[in-house]
Amino acid sequence: MKHRKSGFWPKFFALVLVLFISSVAMAQTEVKGLVKDDMGEPLPGAKVATKAGDAATVTDFNGNFTIKAQKGSTLVVSYMGFVTKEVTASANVVVTLSEDAKALEDVVVIGYGTAKKNDLTGSVTVMKPDEENRGVITSAQDMMVGKVAGVSVTTSGGPGAGATIRIRGGSSLNASNDPLIVIDGLAMDNNGVKGLSNLLSMVNPQDIESFTVLKDASATAIYGSRGSNGVIIITTKKGDQGHSPRVSYTGNVNFATRKNPIEVMSGDQFRDYLQQTYGADKYNQWRAQGWVGDANTDWQSEIYRTGVSSDHAITLSGGLKHMPYRVTVGYTGNRGILKTTDFRRTTASVNLNPSLADDHLKINLNGKFLFAESRYANQEAISAAIAMNPTIPVKSSNPIHQQYFQGYWQWDVAGNYGDGSAWPYSFNNNGTKNPVSLLDLKRDEAQSMAFVGNAEFDYAVHHFEDLHLHLNMGGDYSTGQQDSYTSPYSPESFYYGWQGWEKINKYNLQLNAYAQYTHNWNNRHDLSVMAGYEWQHFHRELTRDGSGYYPETIAGHVAGEAYNRSNSPWATENYLVSFFGRAGYTLFDRYMLTATVRRDGSSRFRDHWSTFPSFAFAWRINEEKFLRDCRNLNMLKLRLGYGLTGQQDINQDYGYVATYSQNQGAGSNYFPCVDANGKIMRDAQGNIIYMPVSRPGEYNAALKWETTTTYNAGIDLGLWNNRLSASIDYYYRVTTDLINRVSVPAGTNFKNMVTSNIGSMVNQGVELQLNAVAIDTKDWTWDLAFNATYNRNEITELIGGDETYMVETGGISAGTGRCVQMHAVGHPMSSFYVYQQVYDAKGMPIEGVYVDRDGNGIINESDRYFYKSPVAPWTFGFSSKLRYKQWDLGFGLRASLGNYVFNDVEAGWSNIKTIYDEKGYLTNRPLYELPKAWQTWDNPISDYFVHNGSFLKCDNITLGYSWPGVTRHKISGRVFASVSNVFCITKYNGIDPEVFGGIDGTLYPRPITYQLGVNLNF
Repeated sequence: MKHRKSGFWPKFFALVLVLFISSVAMAQTEVKGLVKDDMGEPLPGAKVATKAGDAATVTDFNGNFTIKAQKGSTLVVSYMGFVTKEVTASANVVVTLSEDAKALEDVVVIGYGTAKKNDLTGSVTVMKPDEENRGVITSAQDMMVGKVAGVSVTTSGGPGAGATIRIRGGSSLNASNDPLIVIDGLAMDNNGVKGLSNLLSMVNPQDIESFTVLKDASATAIYGSRGSNGVIIITTKKGDQGHSPRVSYTGNVNFATRKNPIEVMSGDQFRDYLQQTYGADKYNQWRAQGWVGDANTDWQSEIYRTGVSSDHAITLSGGLKHMPYRVTVGYTGNRGILKTTDFRRTTASVNLNPSLADDHLKINLNGKFLFAESRYANQEAISAAIAMNPTIPVKSSNPIHQQYFQGYWQWDVAGNYGDGSAWPYSFNNNGTKNPVSLLDLKRDEAQSMAFVGNAEFDYAVHHFEDLHLHLNMGGDYSTGQQDSYTSPYSPESFYYGWQGWEKINKYNLQLNAYAQYTHNWNNRHDLSVMAGYEWQHFHRELTRDGSGYYPETIAGHVAGEAYNRSNSPWATENYLVSFFGRAGYTLFDRYMLTATVRRDGSSRFRDHWSTFPSFAFAWRINEEKFLRDCRNLNMLKLRLGYGLTGQQDINQDYGYVATYSQNQGAGSNYFPCVDANGKIMRDAQGNIIYMPVSRPGEYNAALKWETTTTYNAGIDLGLWNNRLSASIDYYYRVTTDLINRVSVPAGTNFKNMVTSNIGSMVNQGVELQLNAVAIDTKDWTWDLAFNATYNRNEITELIGGDETYMVETGGISAGTGRCVQMHAVGHPMSSFYVYQQVYDAKGMPIEGVYVDRDGNGIINESDRYFYKSPVAPWTFGFSSKLRYKQWDLGFGLRASLGNYVFNDVEAGWSNIKTIYDEKGYLTNRPLYELPKAWQTWDNPISDYFVHNGSFLKCDNITLGYSWPGVTRHKISGRVFASVSNVFCITKYNGIDPEVFGGIDGTLYPRPITYQLGVNLNF
């Protein structure tokens, strides 16, 4: 019998293997879970993997996942843009991921592309809107006030009004000093239309993701002629790929009231003053005439009101597979504190970001729509409320006032409107107009519509992904019409009234295309090269028609016939064509060099083309071996930059060629047409046919680019895991071939003022930006931000080295045709040019007595001198945000030191002798005018009226409470209350020391505003 092997060992090992596999299977468990964000929204497509790497999966559309893992093992959960999190495997896991703020801040939008923040070589500031500490926000510029070093934003108090933005001071005298605004890659046209002077009204503040401010030439030169005054790039929010639909609502209601009225004599004070100054006989005579009544009318209270406003926005965002989307609809209703001023705005925005061709083709489609309605007030009412007689009422029972002034009290005189007129009374043009009637008897409204849209395509070439091809095309279209009606009973247009309209249409078309190649070799050499082309076309046209009208039939005229008709349409356009390129090279991740060049061609100059290069170098010092062990040092970078930018925004499209304007209609400048027999020709209605006359305009064939050269040196610092970060920059900017309107000898041109290149100017300064996380614990965080700017401006040349040549500017209402500012060599632009006031022993100014500065015994123009500048050399911003658990408290401060203001209100009402004027009226005065006791209108150009306008303002204080969504079905959100324009500490005696340009007339006052609001996420 043959012996057989039993096979024991193979069976034994097989049994052991089965038991091992069974034990492993029994040790593993099926882990189910949900991945969501801070708001409780599910995150589809999040990666879930075991830390050992033996299993992985992704979440479904609802954020759910299932994975097999050993109980107690570690799972790693990650999602793009969120902080990766490790959790312990259990039967059911709920994972909440937080947005990675650092990752979001690492990428910065720059001109034509993006860059890592650490790789920047120019002076670039990135600002993300503070959702918790911002106060009242109507338009995008409100978010930037006091937040960025070197950026000055001067807002207005009127509803829907724009703002004046300056980056590192002004670089031009007469051309535009506005920065270039780029919204989602589209360079905007700074010119507005009727009802839409503020182009940033296009963007709903709730949609803004970030502001990037390009300040030095190494950063702005890529924009060439448009970047001379800096660039502000606004990037709006986008949807999330694969994300379920998310709805959010933001709403608030505001209550605004006026601050700091100008103190004038009350009715009782005015009556006492008249009796004491002019005697009982005169006073009784005025009472008998009805000039002095028994009222105590506070005219400033009569023209102002509490402004109730609200703002609402609803957003739907998410992602359909490869189609992230975001749609926002917003409404703003702003009731101004000056009666009859209102602003209503409806906005809608759509953003689609499909990704095609295996993510090689990324598309960004943007569309923004706006419809706005505005009502404007006659702001002459503000000054009239200061001067109007406080003893008389708003409305009068006097039959003359009832019949000819619709019941409003007015200074009336005998009228003469032609033979047979039934209007025997008229308004006394020398007297103060009833301020309430100026508001009530005028209706000035505007409607505007705008669309801004663009399509961007970015293609990473297949099999050569280092090369990207980029195309961006779009445009902005705006139209606005303003309709005006002034009653014939209004003192503004008495008897004839006014009715008319004015409409502006404009568009800005743009196309740019570029190719960009990037590559890294061995983590030592990093190269980026980009070259492109851009075309832009600006078009603008205006039509208008309006006239007064005869309210009755009189000799030679019939009721309803037009009076003094105005009809003068025009249209204009200009083009900008450019070639540009940029190269960046980084060695060993610490030595960085960037070079850009742009070749611009503008239709505004005879010599169309100019070239604008720039160079920048950066050294990341903290990456050197001798600092790598310094754990508390996260960033130490040195930046050096140089570059040229240009200026062609001169509000004159063809100033270098002879142009002719054709007159049409009857008048002294027209000639009647005659036939071959010398007989005057007439149309079918019998009207004379006139020959249109073409009149020449001034021109300057030598007009050329204004050029600004900028040198910049900066240091970026980060300490203690970037809990303290700082940037400091020094800049030196020289603008040559300044564009300005200058006088020319008679007969050398068709006008006595011509736009010319006349000199040079220097701006130099220092900027400091600090950000700190003072406290960072489980329950408490405290964020602080501070910025400071010093800027010194000086004109270094005007015409041909003639240091005595000056350009007059800064017109005032006091006197006739007077100016109190000058552009002159050796001084800041628009410096005050005034007489030096002489004071008596009590410190009161002596009227008409000035210092004889040239010592020739005569007071004349030679004794005027340069005294201070309207632009503050020092500006500061400070913000604080303290959080405790779900509560937050924030505030913002802003300061300006060394800005001076000419108080035109004070200068215009200094003559108290005319409180009674022999032309037949009485006027009130501010209380500060009475002690001077001046008796003429002749002396307003005095340094006495130039006041120090330095101030410290509290822009806002905000308290809020936030709550997260615990489950995907629970609403998360925040409620808050804030106060804006809280207080202003200043020695200035006017309403507000923050006056752009330095001439304080009767400005629309900035109100104090109380706000209640809520943010909800569904």
